[in-house]
Amino acid sequence: MVGQAFLEAGVARGLHRTHRLILVGEETRPAYDRVHLSSYFDGATADDLAMTTAEWLSDHAIETSFGTRVVTVDRAAKSVVTTSGATIRYDTLIVATGSSPFVPPIPHADAAGVFVYRTIDDLEATRAWVDDLDIGTVKATGIVVGGGLLGLEAANALRLLGVETHVVEFAPRLMPVQLDDGGARLLRRSIESLGINVHCNRAAAAVDIDPVSGAVAGLAFADGTRLDADLVVFSAGIRPRDEIGRASGLTIGERGGIVIDDVCRTSDPSIFAMGEVACHRGRVYGLVGPGNMMAATVAAQLAGATDVTFTGADTSTKLKLVGVDVASFGDAHTAAVGVDEMVFCDPRAGVYRKLVVDSGSGRVTGGVLVGDSSSFAMLVEMAKGVMRTPRRLAALLAPASASSAGVAAAALTPDALPDEATICSCHNVAKATIGSAINEHGIDDLAALKVCTKAGTGCGSCVPLVKELLNAELRRAGRTVSNALCEHFALSRQELFDLVRVRRYTTFAELVAAHGTGRGCEICKPAVASMLASLSTGYILDGEQGSLQDTNDHHLANLQRDGTYSVVPRVPGGVIEPAQLIALGEVARDFGLFSKVTGGQRVDLFGATVNQLPAIWARLIDAGFESGHAYGKALRTVKSCVGSTWCRYGVQDSVGMAVRLELRYRGLRAPHKIKMAVSGCARECAEAQSKDVGVIATEQGYNLYVGGNGGMRPQHGALLATDLDEDTVIRYVDRYLAYYIRTADRLERTATWMNKLDGGVDHLRDVIVNDTLGLADELEAMIARHVETYECEWAATLADPVRLSRFRPVVIEEPVRPMPTGWVPVAPLSSLLRDRGTAVSIGERNVALFRLSCDSDINGDVVALDDRDPFSGTAVLARGLVGDRAGEPKVASPVYKQSFSLRTGVCLDDPTVSVTIHETRVVASQTGPMVEVRLR
Repeated sequence: MVGQAFLEAGVARGLHRTHRLILVGEETRPAYDRVHLSSYFDGATADDLAMTTAEWLSDHAIETSFGTRVVTVDRAAKSVVTTSGATIRYDTLIVATGSSPFVPPIPHADAAGVFVYRTIDDLEATRAWVDDLDIGTVKATGIVVGGGLLGLEAANALRLLGVETHVVEFAPRLMPVQLDDGGARLLRRSIESLGINVHCNRAAAAVDIDPVSGAVAGLAFADGTRLDADLVVFSAGIRPRDEIGRASGLTIGERGGIVIDDVCRTSDPSIFAMGEVACHRGRVYGLVGPGNMMAATVAAQLAGATDVTFTGADTSTKLKLVGVDVASFGDAHTAAVGVDEMVFCDPRAGVYRKLVVDSGSGRVTGGVLVGDSSSFAMLVEMAKGVMRTPRRLAALLAPASASSAGVAAAALTPDALPDEATICSCHNVAKATIGSAINEHGIDDLAALKVCTKAGTGCGSCVPLVKELLNAELRRAGRTVSNALCEHFALSRQELFDLVRVRRYTTFAELVAAHGTGRGCEICKPAVASMLASLSTGYILDGEQGSLQDTNDHHLANLQRDGTYSVVPRVPGGVIEPAQLIALGEVARDFGLFSKVTGGQRVDLFGATVNQLPAIWARLIDAGFESGHAYGKALRTVKSCVGSTWCRYGVQDSVGMAVRLELRYRGLRAPHKIKMAVSGCARECAEAQSKDVGVIATEQGYNLYVGGNGGMRPQHGALLATDLDEDTVIRYVDRYLAYYIRTADRLERTATWMNKLDGGVDHLRDVIVNDTLGLADELEAMIARHVETYECEWAATLADPVRLSRFRPVVIEEPVRPMPTGWVPVAPLSSLLRDRGTAVSIGERNVALFRLSCDSDINGDVVALDDRDPFSGTAVLARGLVGDRAGEPKVASPVYKQSFSLRTGVCLDDPTVSVTIHETRVVASQTGPMVEVRLR
């Protein structure tokens, strides 16, 4: 499996074109899936288990020699000799010989009827033996020696053959490495319920044989007892197949395995090792995931990518053994001081969960899951420290199957996982890779997603989570069979855009009343806000539009994971004055902000609070900056080289062209972010072909490329037109962007949009260059209207006290301790925006106030709840989008997008989580109606 992983990684890096690749395999067939071997007795064929084909190997010029084995390595001559007598010379030798089953050195361990569980050939031999047994109508009896992962898989294989099966384990419990006593006890109960007999604390002493036939008759134990048996399968662990390394003098680990460094190189610089034969930092990994990571590292090294290394791997495991979900992660057996254990057990439901928690930080450090491992991925990321451990850990212990016990239980939703979370550990596939594949390749089914990312093609345990992520991503993108944007609109984004454009709707209320239902949500509200903005309906936070914006657009800044924001002023074409550089440095220093130069030739300042944003931007506006719109689905940057002004190779003024493009399209709202670049010559220093719009200078003018995207799934732009003058470039880009805005789906990048268009770039050329649809004037007019009405959103905010007030959260000073228990006046009713939140501090309590639309039946239309998002741990709920789900009023957290009921505070995505709802009332005062809150 690891050898095949190397070949695939090597082909992806083009090694089959730069190297002669020779594969020597002891088995008679190409690589297959050993993880699912037991399915061979459940109807799967060798072809079903195959990971590659002879055709694939041949198509990539990989020479193969199956059914043979390397027996000698001559390191001085750089050659190997195989069992067939062939001598093969090498420049680089890669040892991926894996491991062999451990067979204890007991008498008659090689008798007829004794098998190991490792290969398809082993399984075929086992099945043939069972078929040939002449025992009449009585069931054959088989013994599996080993109660670990492989042993239980072997037991399942015998069970599927119809054999009465016994599992013998030397340790006092099953799966002693992965499980604790409680988990192993429940697993044993589940396995025994299937008719498999379990014997722990038993040491095999000898294989008993029939004195006449010499075949297996039973198994004798060290305590003097025995079991009758017709066959014995040893599956008691593995040993690295490091004979080649030992014979050739390579350094071997203390407990076996060829020692490798962080690039998988052995003590001989011309020899690499990977997989179960390799010993890295004193450890031999017996899982396919680390082996695949080693394979990717070796392929990278041979391709010259020396920055790719293997520094260790996550050893968390999640499998379905004999039909039972079993998972373990982190350090699940620690009994040290400062560590707490939280345990949930429901024997009737077959569910056991244990979490090990650091008593100081409250972070999950390990755990065991049996019977229900639905929250495994989230818990692993918590143990790694990638995802924050929630305070209400008890809710994570009780799975959905325990609801009969009165526990409101469900796993955390997949959306709660951060982008870097590993979803498929076998192939090291992160959540971001899955999301990118879905969005950038238009994937809408699991099979295509598995092909594209390889997620779910290893052990298969992650398939349910991958499917959930697929469904969540499709729902979020509105890409359903009906093409509905969300539950509130049965129309697609394109259909809604046309309605807004043709019927000239200017508010969400008008649109939802005429063509939708309910209050809207975090999907349709920002989408409609973007449509209204792209049609130039004015300042995006005026009136009702302020309630439509996600937190980034609502605060004209990018929300960060800790609840603060980043500030990104525009630097057109990357051109900046010295005084502006100084101003950026002074602002970063004075406000304590983290500064970073981006790949788009700008400076990001991180760590600003909401109330700091106006003061920061006042200084930046004074220094000549304007909003960079990094917070919106809009034009981000136009990258440029220095062009003919400075570069000796430049043939056109790329800087001037970049500035012209950026100033023209700044602030243009679109279905997704837009990036551009201008290169001054064919040397392409600005990387224009990887951008949504790329312009490359020629001796005669400019070549125009469209539909390029970087990121996880990069795609070069397609050449739309050549040798254009500047004005023609502008005219074509106008038409291209307007057509994209009018016809693309929500959150669809230009590359995906172009790929889905019938005719692709040829269709675009007909529309943009040849004007076959007669839309050119309309499309150009749309952009002209944007240019005419553009204003810097931060400059407009600072110039208007009403607009500025939204960046100053209401704060109620309450020095009295303990916390107030009565009604506390917090804000004039008139200061609360409709369907938008306001953050209020009552003493040390952060509260989110929401004034709902007039048709609300909740507390006279004002709601108060704790501002703290329990998933992120930050006080941000007041910045969430108000809407409804199936008629239930809700607010969507701006961090991970979980929705909370505004009636009950219960999370609609995970009912085990909730926030406190506080009492509110509106009372008369001398200055007008006043909102009061009584804390609960």
